[in-house]
Amino acid sequence: MVQSAKTDSVNQQTIEGLKLQIKKLNSKAGQLKMDLHDLAEGLPIDYQNLTALAAETYEIYRHLDELKSQLKSLEKKS
Repeated sequence: MVQSAKTDSVNQQTIEGLKLQIKKLNSKAGQLKMDLHDLAEGLPIDYQNLTALAAETYEIYRHLDELKSQLKSLEKKS
């Protein structure tokens, strides 16, 4: 019974930590999305930066998706 309470507490801390990470990444992802949009609108100017910015944007959204999946899994367990 005591072990279950500790496990629940750890799970809740993990869930809250993931939510905080997701919130921060959402903000950064939104900014990158706007930067990518602005760059695309200005093409062909600065086309050299397109692949790097697109790759960075992709990585942020991939990581965000991974964290959201982890959160969903943990929430189902608790």
